[in-house]
Amino acid sequence: MSKLILRFGNSVLKEVPVGQSGVRIGRSPDNGLVIDNHAVSHHHARVFMGTGGRLMLEDLGSLNGTFVNGQMVRSVTLRPGDSMSIGKHTIFVEDSREMIGLLAWKPAATPDAPKVDETMVLSTKERCDLLQRAAAQGENSQIAPVRLKVPTLMVRKGRTSAREYILTDKLTVIGKSAMATVKLRGWFAPKVAAQINRREDNSYYIGAAGKVPSVNGRPAPRPTKLTAGDSIEVAGIRFEFGYRD
Repeated sequence: MSKLILRFGNSVLKEVPVGQSGVRIGRSPDNGLVIDNHAVSHHHARVFMGTGGRLMLEDLGSLNGTFVNGQMVRSVTLRPGDSMSIGKHTIFVEDSREMIGLLAWKPAATPDAPKVDETMVLSTKERCDLLQRAAAQGENSQIAPVRLKVPTLMVRKGRTSAREYILTDKLTVIGKSAMATVKLRGWFAPKVAAQINRREDNSYYIGAAGKVPSVNGRPAPRPTKLTAGDSIEVAGIRFEFGYRD
């Protein structure tokens, strides 16, 4: 099992295993990994298990951004040895089987500070340093471009539970039922409208369930392969399939 090692300077502050439910990172106490620093957003980022058992990181629209190996990211797969920079803290990704007995949680003594609700923006110099290091690495960054491609379903028209969905599961259900990933709203929304399947070659196919979807304006009664930029309509909702960089 993978684990996250939170460090500040040379001190290890906390270790958190990444289970099936993932770990949310931020300043609010309801996060799985709490970082009590005002440069960290209330809900800054999350780490979770994606497709094929891969560990993934997603920035949750933080104010100061999330960096992996010196590169600012929005969504990226993680590997043992990667380091995340959130605010002034560093989080290392480790395989817990390799770390047993090596690191222990030693709470660091920190002076009391006045509590404020707003997230503080890093100083110009600190933020510039982070961005300059990311820019300087450029193509030499440890994150390969292929690792930044995350399949997504974006809502272009209609009401659903969110405006964008990351397709992390082998099966994505569109509908109103409790099992649906993409939850439709409205009294007359079908419990199951359509489904998207991820195949072994990591291609994505949409198929009919309670409704027949259309892809790029054409009905798709049979499983239809999706490519970036495809427009999907089902149960009065229009989506766009694509990959986030």
